Amino acid sequence: MVEERITDGNRIAQLLASELDGREDRGLERVAVTNADRDVEPTADGARAYDVVVTDGDDETRFARVFVHDDRARLEFEAGQEVAAEAGESVDLRVRPKAVEPPRTLVFVESGAAVKRASDVVQRVATQLR
Repeated sequence: MVEERITDGNRIAQLLASELDGREDRGLERVAVTNADRDVEPTADGARAYDVVVTDGDDETRFARVFVHDDRARLEFEAGQEVAAEAGESVDLRVRPKAVEPPRTLVFVESGAAVKRASDVVQRVATQLR
């Protein structure tokens, strides 16, 4: 049986949002997707689709944003950058630093099959933010 590889940035971002909202693993139970732009259109540089926050009671802290490109999604970690880089590399996702102030770590999600691994990266970062 041949399965089609999902490489549409919007669809990958949607799958990732579902994975993050649906999993209750240690660390992910406090993660939420917020500020979703339901009309986001992919761009070459990436358009912001939604934010990823960790909750603590009534407080929410954004630690990542998800951007969509035509052929992939990317997570941009604003907190836990070193953990995100190590976790992304350990699950064979493409990772690179972003030289801005404060620095960020980019983790690229290039197919639907990579969504589970990307959510594992989010989980590691969220657990570290406790």
